[in-house]
This record gives sequence, structure tokens and C-alpha cells, in this order.
Amino acid sequence: MSFLKNHPFAVEAHFKSTIVLTYALPKTQLEGLLPKCLTLDAHNDEWAFIAVALVQTENLRPKGFPKFMGNDFFLAGYRIFVRYTTNAGKSLRGLYILKSETDKKKMAFFGNIFTHYNYTATDIKLSETDENINIYSNKSDLAIELSKNENAHLPKGSVFEDWNTARRFAGPLPFTFTYNELNNEVTIIEGVRQNWIPKPIEVIKAEIGFIKQDKFKGAILANAFVNENIPYYWKKGKTEIWKSI
Repeated sequence: MSFLKNHPFAVEAHFKSTIVLTYALPKTQLEGLLPKCLTLDAHNDEWAFIAVALVQTENLRPKGFPKFMGNDFFLAGYRIFVRYTTNAGKSLRGLYILKSETDKKKMAFFGNIFTHYNYTATDIKLSETDENINIYSNKSDLAIELSKNENAHLPKGSVFEDWNTARRFAGPLPFTFTYNELNNEVTIIEGVRQNWIPKPIEVIKAEIGFIKQDKFKGAILANAFVNENIPYYWKKGKTEIWKSI
């Protein structure tokens, strides 16, 4: 039954909003977290990145099913920016998932049946005022405050020279990869999106329990972007035996 985890059917949803905070670390600090089939997608051959994605998801359902059969939930996902070379020699840029959190136990249950995304249920909440967006979770040690100021600057100490460079690491990327070490199989999941226009957002506060772990010590907030009103779907996963080049 392990094949069920390989994203066996296409899925669609609507993203009411997706906020991504990207953290930079030296390449050497993240290399040990990847399976052997993946390499880091680095900036200036020095910095590697973890994306913290915070997504208000609506009407998640198998592609083609009516909206009323979908589920709404909030997602917090922690992913590394990576590259994978297929057996056909094509280089793909995407994400490797470390952990996923959701406010719905139902989503965590079915997410762990049909994906390798490592879901857990938590108490995450989002609230808004005219000026700010707040995201909070006691269980996940999460407290984020964002300003709706349209003149956002890069975070202090960012490794990026400008927003144009930072946008390359705005996430999510077109592909997500999982690796089954037992079978030496890589599953490639392609996402297809519309209305993808990342806008810089100002981070007032970002306390993120996952990033506080010792293995991410010294992580630097490198950028923060928001997208809104995004139709999105994931194609059925494709699996291939990994062949070392």
C-alpha cells in the first residue's frame, strides 16, 4: 500500500493566500538533511534556503470533483529549495519537504495516507487587521506578525542584493520531490498555478519553533512574499528509479 503515498491522483485547490518566509543558511548546514538524489538550490554557491509556507487553502479535492466535496484548512509547511536531475537528464528545480502542519486532523490523516509530506495537526490560527496579519500557534511555537505596508524592504541582514534576486526563492516552486530509500525511488509532483504574482511583505516579528532547532542555528530571514487568489493543482505523481550520474 506504500504506493498510495506517491500522490496517486491529481488534486486541485484554491489558495486564498500564501505567505512564504525564506531563511538562508550556509550550504554545509543543510546538505545532511537531503536524500542522496537531491542537491541544494543555492545562491552564489554559498547559501541554501528553507521556505516556511503559510497557506490558506480552500476546496482541496481530487481534480475534477465539485467544490462542495473539497476541504478548507490552514497549512504551515517547511521545505528546502533543491534540484533534481531526472533519468532523462532534465534538471528540475523544486522543494524537499521536511514537515507539514495543519489546523485540521482530517487533513493530517489523509495527507499522510496519500503523500510523504509528514503532516501533524496543530492549533495554528490567522487573524487580520487593516494594517497587519498575525499567525499564531501555541503548540507549534509560532508567532508571526506581518505588515500590509506596500513599501516593504528586504529583511535586515538578507543575503539577497535586491527583491528581483530574492524572488527566485519566493516558493512554492513547480516541483516537489520525495525519496523512498528502500526502493530507491524518486516521486516527482508537479504543481500548476495561475495568478502567481509574489508581492514583498514586511515582517515585523517571526518566532518559528521549527526554525529554532539547533540544526538551523544562525538561520537568516532572507525574504518574505505574499500571493493571493491563486487557482492551483498538483498533477499525479511520477515515480522513477533514481540512477546516480
